[in-house]
Amino acid sequence: MAPRTERRSSLPLPLADQTVFSFRFTPSPRGARLARRLASCQMDAWGWHHGTPAHDSVELIAAEPAANAATHGRVPGRDAELRLSREDGGHVRVEVSDARGERLPEARDAGSEEDGGRRLLLVAALAEEWGTAPRAGAPGKTVWAVVPAGPVRQ
Repeated sequence: MAPRTERRSSLPLPLADQTVFSFRFTPSPRGARLARRLASCQMDAWGWHHGTPAHDSVELIAAEPAANAATHGRVPGRDAELRLSREDGGHVRVEVSDARGERLPEARDAGSEEDGGRRLLLVAALAEEWGTAPRAGAPGKTVWAVVPAGPVRQ
């Protein structure tokens, strides 16, 4: 009988000891749902459990630009990316990158008659700060937000 070899998953697993979680996803509704779910799982692995303000804020903030990447940032053959970073001082940085650098998001007032941008009001309300930047190492843009998470409560 041949020895068993360990098979590693290409899917990064949420782990408590990693300070950065990065995952590439297809810019589609299914990919956006997976990005939201993995953000939730990583927050839980870090100790900010479901129902805590930090967990729920990061989950929602990750979901909005991921949905925008699926709706507005899709380029055939190009992936989007979710990146979460635990930062000093009890903050979590959320980044979602897509391949459409010419389409920058704008937060619009709830009463605006223009389409789109209202979901970013949620990001602005939950994040300490947020913005956009050119995508590092690839064409496109990154939407980022910094969320105050505070200490982990066991």
